[in-house]
Amino acid sequence: MENIIISNPKEFEEKKKKILKQGINNFHVLTDFDRTLTKAFVNKKKTPSVISVLRDGNYISKQYAKKAHELFDKYHPIENDSSIPLKERKKAMHSWWSEHFELLIKSGLKKSHIEKIIKEDKIQFRKGAFEFFDYLNEKQIPLIILSSAGLGTESISLMLEKYKKNYKNIHIISNEYIWDEKGNAIEIKKPIIHCMNKDETILKDFPEIYEKIKNKKNVLLLGDSDGDLEMITGFDYDNLLKIGFLNDKVAPLGVPQDSELGGKENLERYKENFDVVITNDSNMNYVLEFVREMS
Repeated sequence: MENIIISNPKEFEEKKKKILKQGINNFHVLTDFDRTLTKAFVNKKKTPSVISVLRDGNYISKQYAKKAHELFDKYHPIENDSSIPLKERKKAMHSWWSEHFELLIKSGLKKSHIEKIIKEDKIQFRKGAFEFFDYLNEKQIPLIILSSAGLGTESISLMLEKYKKNYKNIHIISNEYIWDEKGNAIEIKKPIIHCMNKDETILKDFPEIYEKIKNKKNVLLLGDSDGDLEMITGFDYDNLLKIGFLNDKVAPLGVPQDSELGGKENLERYKENFDVVITNDSNMNYVLEFVREMS
C-alpha cells in the first residue's frame, strides 16, 4: 500500500474489528475539509485553502492581499511555534482570524468572489472523494465536516453543490458570514472557529447535528493536522479510528524529495497521533475501502 502507513498494525486491527462488528448503524465520519477532503497540491502548486487562493489571486484588491500577507507573517510563526504555551497560541489565532475577517468585510468580500474561485477549479477534491461521498450517502452514514476554513460554510457548500454531492447526510460546521441583499459580507457569525479551538467546538452545541450522531459512537476521524484530533472533544465515543493526511514535509508525487517540500521530519509525529497516515497528497481510496468493509 504505497503512501499508506499504519502506525501500530495490531492496535489498528483491534479497533477496526470492533467498529466493523458493530456495523453501519453505529458509525459516523468526522472530518476536516481543507487539505483533508481536498488536495494540498493542484498541478504541483500548493493550494492550501480557498481563502489563500482569494488572498493571492487579486480577487478583491492588492491592498487586501498586502494586509492579509502582513497578518500571515505576524501570526503564522506563532501558530507553528510549539514552545509558546497553547493558551497564548489560541489567543493569537483568535486575533488573527478576527482581524482577517474584519479585513475581508472592509475590503468588500462578496459571495461572487467565492463562487468565482470554486468555478476556476483552483481547489479540487482528492481523487476518490466523490465515490466516498456517494457511498456514505447510499448507506446513510453521517458525514460531519468540522472546518476552520476562512470562507467556511459558503465555500464548502459551493464545492459540494458544484459536483452535485451536497447530500442530506453531510453536515457542515464552519465559519459563516452574514450577507446583505446584494451579496456583500457584512458580519461573521460567532463563535469563530480557527485551527486551534476545534476542541472548543463541541458537537453538542449543534443539537440538530448531534441528534443524528449521538448514538453512533464508532467514529472515523479524518484530518491533516494535530488540531484536527480535537474535533472529537466532548463526544462520548466507543471506538475512534484516526486517519491523518500528511501533505507537508513529505514530497508530493512528482516533486523531488530534496526540494523545499521534501523531508520526512513530521512523519513520526503523525504516526504517534494517527492510526493511519496517508502521505504524498494521495487519494481517498484507502478511506473508501475502509467504509465499504462496513457492509
